[in-house]
Amino acid sequence: MSWLFGYNNAPSGGQIPPGMIPPGPPGGGGDGGDKDKGKSRSDAYSFDSAALERAAKAAQTLERSPHAKDALQLSKAQELTLQLEHQGKIKETEAHIEQLKMEQARVMQEEKRKTLQEETKQNQQRSQYQDQLARKRYEDQLAQQARLNEENLKKQEESIQKQEQMKRSTMDYQAELNHKNDMKRIEAELRGKAQVERENADLIREKIRLKAQENRQTRLESIKTAGAVLGEGFRALISDWDKVTATVAGLTMAAAGIYGSKYGIGVAARYTEARLGKPSLVRETSRITVLETLKHPIQIGKKLFKKNEEVLTGIILKPTLEERLRDIAIATRHTKKNSGFYRNLLMYGPPGTGKTMFAKNLARHSGMDYAIMTGGDVAPMGKEGVSAMHKVFDWAQTSRKGVLLFVDEADAFLRKRNRELISEDMRATLNAFLYRTGEQSNKFMLVLASNTPEQFDWAINDRLDEMVEFILPDREERQRLVRHYFDKYVLQPAFEGKGRMKIAEFDYDLKCTEIADRIEGLSGREISKLGVAWQASAYASETGILTEEMIDEKVNDSLIAHSKKVVWQEDQTLYSYDTVNQTHNMSKKGASMAIPKSGSSAPETAT
Repeated sequence: MSWLFGYNNAPSGGQIPPGMIPPGPPGGGGDGGDKDKGKSRSDAYSFDSAALERAAKAAQTLERSPHAKDALQLSKAQELTLQLEHQGKIKETEAHIEQLKMEQARVMQEEKRKTLQEETKQNQQRSQYQDQLARKRYEDQLAQQARLNEENLKKQEESIQKQEQMKRSTMDYQAELNHKNDMKRIEAELRGKAQVERENADLIREKIRLKAQENRQTRLESIKTAGAVLGEGFRALISDWDKVTATVAGLTMAAAGIYGSKYGIGVAARYTEARLGKPSLVRETSRITVLETLKHPIQIGKKLFKKNEEVLTGIILKPTLEERLRDIAIATRHTKKNSGFYRNLLMYGPPGTGKTMFAKNLARHSGMDYAIMTGGDVAPMGKEGVSAMHKVFDWAQTSRKGVLLFVDEADAFLRKRNRELISEDMRATLNAFLYRTGEQSNKFMLVLASNTPEQFDWAINDRLDEMVEFILPDREERQRLVRHYFDKYVLQPAFEGKGRMKIAEFDYDLKCTEIADRIEGLSGREISKLGVAWQASAYASETGILTEEMIDEKVNDSLIAHSKKVVWQEDQTLYSYDTVNQTHNMSKKGASMAIPKSGSSAPETAT
């Protein structure tokens, strides 16, 4: 309704409803004047009194019009529609603003999350870098400590050598002084005796002469008396034949009794030793003897009623090696049941990889007795080694269950028969061993273990039916070994509560995996000793609690000791190699010397 008050804009729709057209102003000139006045004014909303007049007239006309109410309702509806549209736009604007706020909050949250992630990543990188620095620092400390220890050890060795040298020089000087004093004393004594003898030479000669005369007379009289007595007895014996017969029979019976007792006692002793005792070369055996039964009846009873265990009980090896050893155990057990011929076995590899444990388990699993002997015990026996070796095999032949003869460190006496490497006694003992193992046997099974099988004599290799290599454990086997010995020496004593041992709270499985990754190169025996070291460190602590730091400390000590052992082994290998080369060169030089020709004094070398 803005046109009622002099506004120039029409209602929405652009049309004025019928019957509401305002009348024009009186006079024709007024319209043109208004136009001119409107053009002169730049403001469209300026006050106009003529418009009020027109509005009043229009209101009167509207009141008289029959469509006044409809026009008013239409105007109200239009205004309400405009207001609703305006309110809708306001709501849309408010919703848009809220959406913008939510989008801004979401963007802020996303930025905050990215910031937290970046901070976490940086913290992790900082922690890893600090851990690397700490590890490097610890490794540097260990290396520095090792260098200090080596320097101290070197200084101690030099000091000991100097002390020994001073002591040796002092002893040499003292011995030289004692020798000079003894020589002077002996010289003085000899001079005194010589002077006394010169002064008493006549008396001494007379004394010797009288003594010799008395001895001669005494001997002549003794010979005459003995001849007379023996002659009378012999004449009396010859004259009486009954006495002659009785004398001969008595002497014969006495000789037979002496020699019969001697050989009978020897046979009885050998039989008793073969049946009841064990040979001197056998260090350990599961064969039950009468003497052991009398000493330990309870333990022997437990052994008799003990069931056969699985052949790889307590042994952790590579799966392919375990499968092969199980096949050997099954074949040996069936050979024992069917009284077949046993196959000789060679187990070679680094020490501490389970060779001896498998030999014992193989004997128990197959129902045989085991006997353990070492090659280092043969050399000290010298000439008695041959008889001792025969006693071992004679003792094995008398077993009803069969004997698994395990020879540890077999390369100590089964090496090549070279004059420069072994003695005559060792060669004779080796020949006796080869003689007793020349054929397959159903009484004993020969199992050899060696770290250097290349030193065996060729005849020993000919007697071996199967060879198995034991290697150092890989990562998977190390994990199984660490978990096994951690459970055996740490977890079981701690959870059973029998002793004062306790264990701190940490991830045991993760720790065992970490240790297995660090101890590459250690054997099964060294890992078992590591478990014992953990137990001992807990017992030695004040609280009896085994912590993660104590475990790491023992692992570090074990790794340092293993590295030193490796260096010593390399030095020993180089020394042995140089010694063998030197011996070989000397033997070649000795063989190249020819017999000298007649008439020449210098030998000629053979071409």
